[in-house]
Amino acid sequence: MTQHGIHHVTAFSGPVARTVDFYTRVLGLRLVKKTVNFDDPGTYHLYFGDAAGAPGTILTFFPIVHAAPGRVGIGQVSETAFRVPRASIGAWTHRLVAMGVPHEAPTAAFGETVLRLRDPDGMPLALVGVDGAEGEPAWAASDIAPEQAIRGFHGVTLLLREAGPTAAILAGVLGFESVGTEGAQTRFKGSAALGGLVTLRAVGDFLPGRQGAGSVHHVAFRAADDAAQAAMAEALRTGHGLDVTEQRDRQYFRSIYFREPGGVLFEIATDAPGFAIDEPVAELGTALKLPPFLEPHRGRIEAVLPKVA
Repeated sequence: MTQHGIHHVTAFSGPVARTVDFYTRVLGLRLVKKTVNFDDPGTYHLYFGDAAGAPGTILTFFPIVHAAPGRVGIGQVSETAFRVPRASIGAWTHRLVAMGVPHEAPTAAFGETVLRLRDPDGMPLALVGVDGAEGEPAWAASDIAPEQAIRGFHGVTLLLREAGPTAAILAGVLGFESVGTEGAQTRFKGSAALGGLVTLRAVGDFLPGRQGAGSVHHVAFRAADDAAQAAMAEALRTGHGLDVTEQRDRQYFRSIYFREPGGVLFEIATDAPGFAIDEPVAELGTALKLPPFLEPHRGRIEAVLPKVA
């Protein structure tokens, strides 16, 4: 049975070593897979998440050394939020101050405490204090206490001209339901505990987004298996008149893609087979992994990739 929620979020970043340092050392995520962009093998594709890279915890990056900065605007993810125990917000605030990470003072949204920050490329992030998150498993870096560590995604916020058409996709195809409104923001909730929230922020006419370092490329939603994914694809085509790609094998999941009515690129990714298909869980992220069709070109690929650290 499909858990309705976010599978992963994929973004662009600048230098690879800086990206790895921030997300592993500062935020305490685990580098669970070091591979390449299958469509552009000269570029890394890095996956960060919990101990095993469970769906709902995975933030991925295409790091490009000289990438121009992106701009958040209409048709883009305007914030990617992680869930942490509510009692840890004070500790996180002190950590960000000590590490010189740009951030705002904690505020409240939808009854929760939100600590907003930016990564080295200016990507808008947030840590959201959630009651009960302390009982969830977490990957904790050596200097981050388990009771403070990030558990996975809280959700994403989409910046849109109007919310209605996107809401119809969330509710009619992806298994979310509306659970509240604050001002221009409407929140939708899926059944998954991790990555179960999508907030639509309707702002009317505004600057369009621009892809680049610090911007999100796409949001992937969960499908339990190929059959569930195919049913969603059929609903998108017949019920909403949207073009959907053929299924693409991404080694660790199988994907389809479509552009939702508000302009954001959505993916639907299967939960299986997961990241332990080509290396043990204990060794995740330690070696460059390539899909079979790229393995014959490993020497050439490794020669052009920059050092991760």
